[in-house]
Amino acid sequence: MSAAPDHTPTFAALSLSDRLEKAAPFLLVPVLVVLGFFAIGTTSSWLTLTVSGLAMGMMIFIMASGLTLVFGLMDVINFGHGAFISVGAYVGISVLLALSGWTGAPSLVLNILAVLLAVFAAIAVTGALGWGFERVIVRPVYGAHLKQILVTVGGLIVIEQLIQMVWGPEEIFLTRPEMLKGAVTFAGAAVEKYRLLAVVIGLILFVAMRMVLLRTKIGLIVRAGVANGEMVEALGYRLRIVFIGVFIAGSALAGLGGVMWGLYQEVITAGMGEEMMILVFIVVIIGGLGSVEGAFIGALLVGLLQNYLAFLEPKLALISNIALMAAILMWRPQGMLPVVKAK
Repeated sequence: MSAAPDHTPTFAALSLSDRLEKAAPFLLVPVLVVLGFFAIGTTSSWLTLTVSGLAMGMMIFIMASGLTLVFGLMDVINFGHGAFISVGAYVGISVLLALSGWTGAPSLVLNILAVLLAVFAAIAVTGALGWGFERVIVRPVYGAHLKQILVTVGGLIVIEQLIQMVWGPEEIFLTRPEMLKGAVTFAGAAVEKYRLLAVVIGLILFVAMRMVLLRTKIGLIVRAGVANGEMVEALGYRLRIVFIGVFIAGSALAGLGGVMWGLYQEVITAGMGEEMMILVFIVVIIGGLGSVEGAFIGALLVGLLQNYLAFLEPKLALISNIALMAAILMWRPQGMLPVVKAK
């Protein structure tokens, strides 16, 4: 049986208004950056706030990217995702504290090696935790969203309590590795070294995810599974194994984001993942459920808008994320770049 022809017009065949409508989500971040420049007025302050907003957005994207893939492919609403953020932060920071000789040394090589070891440890532990979470908690409730919410919230609470048993209920304060402290001066603006590193890591991860999804066979299967899972299974691919792999990868990304966010805030708590889930869900919703590109744009919008408003009008910054979500959904109820499912 041959597939039905695709009559979707190409971008070049669209009218000017349709092109603008299609390209609009990709223009939001540059437009916001330009508006921020004119609103702030001072180049140095604008540059500092922009880098800070991009760094915040990149870290939120790392945490949100796994969740949006899990929802898009598996149709799973996983509130337990926040637990992986917290576990990743605690595992990574524990490694950094154990390597205090490396983090305290005035050597960029040793500092980066310590951070890499912390990241690898967090990814390994949260990936394994995600595998167990999927088998024990998520698998019995596939296709039942209400039950998914209930059991994953329960899993989040249990894991938070386990964190307090292992690491204690008190906050853990930390300092960044020696060579990642302080700031560099550029065009009269002081830009923190760690925030620059966060921007670079976030960009590398986004490009890597795009390459995997667009240029590899497993990426093709994942994208096809998001669009039409039944057809993928009919072609002989074991989508269940892909489900598990995506869930493990999403959990590992949450762990990576947890380490980076812990170093960003320089304090970690058992409930930090639960607190971050508000921003993560906002990003996933406004980006378009299942869309990596949408989550990337949404995360940058959240980070930039919050930093600009915190400088211009701190009270407005408190509601900036909810206001952004309301505005985006009034404009595009399905999110900026929703994944089109086969009917």
